[in-house]
Amino acid sequence: MFFVIVITFVMVQRIVELIVAKRNERWARQNGAIEYGANHYKYIVSLHTLFFISLIIEYTLHPTLINGWYFFFTLFILAQGLRIWSLFSLGKYWNTKILIIPHSAKVSKGPYRFMKHPNYIVVAIELFTLPMIFGAYVTAILFSLLNFILIYFVRIPNEEVALQSLQVSSRQK
Repeated sequence: MFFVIVITFVMVQRIVELIVAKRNERWARQNGAIEYGANHYKYIVSLHTLFFISLIIEYTLHPTLINGWYFFFTLFILAQGLRIWSLFSLGKYWNTKILIIPHSAKVSKGPYRFMKHPNYIVVAIELFTLPMIFGAYVTAILFSLLNFILIYFVRIPNEEVALQSLQVSSRQK
C-alpha cells in the first residue's frame, strides 16, 4: 500500500508539473520565448515514462521495502523541498522545456544563488532514492545512469547555451 501511495503521489506531482509547465510555456511564448534543445525533449519524457514503468514492474516482481528504507525516503522528501524551492524561485520562468525570453534577467534567487541546476539534482535524487526504497535496484542504477548521461551531456549543455544568450542580450543593452 505504501508503494501505491508514494508512486501515486509522484505521478500526480508530475502531471501537475506538466500542467504548470504548459501554462508557463504559453506565457513565455506570448512574451517572445525562444526554445533551445527541443530535439532532446522527447528523450527526457521517454526516460521519465520508462522509469515509472520499470519501477512498477520491478516492484511487482519483487515487492519489498528494504531495511533502512526510511533513509532513502528522507532523502526523497528533502529533495521535494528543494524542488518546491526551485520551482517557486523560477516562478513563471520554470518549465520542462528550455525556453528563454530575450532580454529577461537570469534568475539568481532561491537555490539558484548557490547552484546552477538544482532541479536536476532533485531529479537525480528521486530517480535513485525512489526505487531504492522499494528494493528496485536495477531501476535505481539504470535510470540514474541514463539520466546522468542525458542531463550532463545533452540537457545542461543546451541550457548553458540558452543562458549564455541571456548574458549576451543583457550586455547589449
